[in-house]
Amino acid sequence: MQPAKQILPLIVFSQFCCTSLWFAGNAVMPELILNFDLNDKAIAHLTSAVQFGFISGTLIFAFLSLADRISPSKLFFISAIFGAICNLGIILGNNDLNTLLLLRFLTGFSLAGIYPVGMKIAADYYDKGLGKSLGFLVGALVLGTAFPHLLKTLTGTEDLPWRFVIIATSIFACMGGLLIFIFIPDGPFRQAKTKFKSIAVFSVFKNKSLRSAAFGYFGHMWELYTFWAFVPLILAAYKFSLPQSNFTVPFWSFLIIGIGGLSCIMGGYISEIAGVKKTAATALLLSGVCCMIFPFIFLQDSTAVFLAFMSFWGIMVVADSPLFSTLVAINAPPKIKGTALTIVNSIGFAITIGSIQLTTYLHQLQPVYSLSLLAIGPALGLWGLFRK
Repeated sequence: MQPAKQILPLIVFSQFCCTSLWFAGNAVMPELILNFDLNDKAIAHLTSAVQFGFISGTLIFAFLSLADRISPSKLFFISAIFGAICNLGIILGNNDLNTLLLLRFLTGFSLAGIYPVGMKIAADYYDKGLGKSLGFLVGALVLGTAFPHLLKTLTGTEDLPWRFVIIATSIFACMGGLLIFIFIPDGPFRQAKTKFKSIAVFSVFKNKSLRSAAFGYFGHMWELYTFWAFVPLILAAYKFSLPQSNFTVPFWSFLIIGIGGLSCIMGGYISEIAGVKKTAATALLLSGVCCMIFPFIFLQDSTAVFLAFMSFWGIMVVADSPLFSTLVAINAPPKIKGTALTIVNSIGFAITIGSIQLTTYLHQLQPVYSLSLLAIGPALGLWGLFRK
C-alpha cells in the first residue's frame, strides 16, 4: 500500500484529470453552435444535461450504496473510462442537439462515479485533517473544470482545431482513472457495507448537524455552477460593451474559474485555525455580496477593476465547497459516509439546473442584473447553516 502522504497527490491529480470532462463542452460551445447548427439556448441545455446526468448517477449510486459496497477505486476507474468515451463522441460529425444532449448526459452520469467517489477515497485515507485533504481534492475539481478553457486558449493561439479540447480531456480522464485503479487501494478507514439496504438513503438526514451542513451546501450550489457557466458570457459581454478593453476571454475564463482551486486549498488550512463552519460561512457571505454588487462593477469602465472583481468572485464562490463536504463527511455515520456524500451532491446539483435555466431566461431579458439573482443561494445557505 502507498504511504498516506503519497496517496493524496495521486487522488488530487486523478480528480483534476477526470473532472476536466465537466466543462469540456462549454469551452467549445461557440464551435458546437456553429458546427451543429444549434441555437443560443444550447449553452443552458447542454450544461443542464451534464448536471442532470450527474444527478441521475448520484441518485442511483446512493440508492444502491455503490461507493460503500464495492471498491471505490474500481468504481472511479470504470466511471472515468466510460466518461472519456462519451465525451469523445462529441467530435463525431453527424451530431445534432439530441445526440449532444445524450452524450453530455452520459458524461455527467460518469462524473457521479468520479467526484463524490474521489471524496470517499480521500475520507477512507484521512480521518484527521479531512478538511485540508478535501480542500486539495475540490481544488483539483475546480482546476479540472477550468482546464478546457485553457485548452481552448491553445486552439486560438496555436491554430489547433476545437476537437483538440475534447480529445485531450478524454485522454486526461483515462489517465486519471488508470492512476487510481493501479496505485490507490481501498483506504484503512473504509468500512464496507456487504448488503444493500435502501433505507440508508433515507437515514442520511437524521443527523441535525449533517442537515445544517447540507443546507449550507445547497445554497452554495445555487450560485456556483451558474457562475462558472456564465463566466465566458460575462467576459464576452463586457468586452463587447467596452471595445477598448483588451483581454482574451478563454484565458481569463480559465483564470477566474481556476483560481478558485487555490482558495479551496487555502480554505482547508484556514479552517484548521478558524473552524470549518465559520470559514465556510465567511466565504458564502462574501460570494453573496459579489452577486449583489456585480451590476455596478459591470457598468463601470475600468477593465482592471472588472477583472480583479471577477477573480475575487472566482475565489469566494468555491472556497466553501470542500468545507461543506467536510461537515457532511464528519457528521455522517462511517458505514454510509459514501452514500451521504453522494446524496448531498445529488440534491446540490439538482439545484444547479434550476439556477442555470432561470438565470439564462433572465439573462435574455436583462443581462446586467440577472446574476444578482444568485444571491438567493448564499442567503438561504447561511440561514440553513445557522438556524436553530
